[in-house]
Amino acid sequence: MKLRPLALLATATLLFAACTQTPAAPSPSPSQSAAAATATAAPTQPYAGVTVRVVTFTGPQIAEPLQRRAPDFNKLTGAKVEVITVPFSDLYQKILTDFATKTNSYDAIVFAPQWMGDYVPAGYLEDLSDRVKADTALQWNDIAPFFRDFSATYQGKVYSVPLDGDFQMAYYRSDILAKDGVKPPETWEDFLAIAKQYQGKDLNGDGKADYGACIALKRSAQSYWFFISVASAYLQSKGTSQGAFFDIDNNMQPLFGPNEGMLKALDTYKSMVALGPPDHLNLDVGDTRGLFTSGRCALSADWGDIGTLAIDPATSKVQDKVGAVILPGSKQVLDRKTGKLVNCDATTCPNAINGVNHSPFAAFGGWSGAVNKASAAKTKDAAFAFLSYMSQPAQSNEDVTLGKTGFNPYRSSQFNNLDLWKKAGMSEKAANDYLGAIKASLQSPNMVLDLRIPQNAYYEGTSLDTTLAQFLAGEITRDAAAKQISDQWNKKTDEIGRDAALNAYKATLGVTR
Repeated sequence: MKLRPLALLATATLLFAACTQTPAAPSPSPSQSAAAATATAAPTQPYAGVTVRVVTFTGPQIAEPLQRRAPDFNKLTGAKVEVITVPFSDLYQKILTDFATKTNSYDAIVFAPQWMGDYVPAGYLEDLSDRVKADTALQWNDIAPFFRDFSATYQGKVYSVPLDGDFQMAYYRSDILAKDGVKPPETWEDFLAIAKQYQGKDLNGDGKADYGACIALKRSAQSYWFFISVASAYLQSKGTSQGAFFDIDNNMQPLFGPNEGMLKALDTYKSMVALGPPDHLNLDVGDTRGLFTSGRCALSADWGDIGTLAIDPATSKVQDKVGAVILPGSKQVLDRKTGKLVNCDATTCPNAINGVNHSPFAAFGGWSGAVNKASAAKTKDAAFAFLSYMSQPAQSNEDVTLGKTGFNPYRSSQFNNLDLWKKAGMSEKAANDYLGAIKASLQSPNMVLDLRIPQNAYYEGTSLDTTLAQFLAGEITRDAAAKQISDQWNKKTDEIGRDAALNAYKATLGVTR
C-alpha cells in the first residue's frame, strides 16, 4: 500500500520534527538525514543518487513490506532501495560468505538475530548504538525490551533494528471446538488428541475430508523451529536462565540428546505426521497457513502470521473462527541429572500453570535489519534511515496487522492498542486471544530463548534440520536421531571451544523483559 501525498508529507514532517529535537551524534540519525520537509517547505532528498542493497529471504513474507515501501522511502529521501532475495536455507551462508570475502554485495541485511554470534565478532556489522539513541522518530523505547535486548543487542551494543516479533503459539478453530465442547490444548498430549479427533472430518463444509493439525514439516524451510517448540516443554522447566538447548551445569552437554525428554519430544513430533495432509512432510509454513485459513485444519502451531492471515477477507474462510493460546506444555519434565522424565511439582516445575509446564519459545527472535560496516558512509546512513523508516510506528503499525508481511507485533504500543487490531478486521475477542497468547509468552518466566552462539546455523539449520528430516522419513530411528544430534552438537562445540560456547550461551540467557 503506497502512502498518499498527505501521508508522505506528514511522515517527512515527523522526521523533520524529530531531527530538530535530536542531539548531535557521531553519525547522522535517519531522522536527521532523511528529514527535509516542513508543512510549508518542499521536501529535499538527502540521499539522491545513493543505492542501498538489502538482502533477505525469498518470502514473499518479510521481503514484501521492504519492496512495497522502498518507493515511498525513495520519494522522501532520494535513496533507491534494491531488495535482493535468496532462499531461506541459503541466507545465513550467503551473507557470511559475502562479508568474509569482502565482496560486500549488500549494504543492509534483514536476517535472524541469533546469527549475530557469527557476524558481530568478525566485525561485519555497524554498531548502531548512537544512531538508535539519537533517532526520535524510531521511538526506540517503544520497542518491547525483549526485542531491544535479544533481537537487537550483542554484548551491550546495538547492531540491528527489530522489524518483527516472533513467538510460536497454538491456533485452533474456535467455532468447531466450542460446538463440540472441546477445550483448547494445554499439553502436547491434548494437542495430539484433538488433532486425532478431527482428522478426516469435513471441517469447511465442502464434503471433503480435512485434517486434525497442519504443521510445517518440510526440510530446509524453517520447520525445525516447531520441533524446538515441542521439545522445550519437556527440557526447560525452571526459568529462562536454565536454557533449553544445553546443560550449563554439565559442561555444555546437549539436552537435545538421548534422554527421556528428547525422546518424548521426538515421539510427539512424529505422531503429527499422520494427523495432517498426505503430503505433510513436504509442507512449509506457506502451505500450512493456506490450509488453515481455508478452513481445512482444526489445529496448527506457528508464529503470529496465522492470526493476521485469518482476517484477510480475500483469502480466509475462518474470519472470527480462530483462537490462539500459549504453546502447549507438559505435566512431565526432564530431570537433567538422571535423564528421566519426572512429574511436575513445585520443585520440578516452579512456574507450572494448573500442573502444566509451559515453555513458550521465542522461535527465531524476530526479523531484524543490520547495516554492513564496510559500506560507504553515506550509504550506511541511508541504509539505517531505511531500516528506521520500516520500524517506525507509522509504517510498522500497519505492517504487523497484514498477514502477507510476515511481520508480527514487537512494539509495546502494538500490544496495548486494541483499536489497531480491530481496525485491521479482528473482533475484540480474537484480538485479545491473539495478543494474549503472545503476551503470555513474552511475560512467561519460563520463556525459551532461541540459540545464539557461534555457528548457530549449524546446530539448528544443518544438524537438527537434517536429522529431523531423516527421522520423519523413517531413515533413522528415534534413538538414533537423538544420539546423532547430540554427537554432532558435541563435535561442533569442541571445534568452537567448549568454554567459549558456554560463555556465549550463558550471556544470552539473562534477557531483559
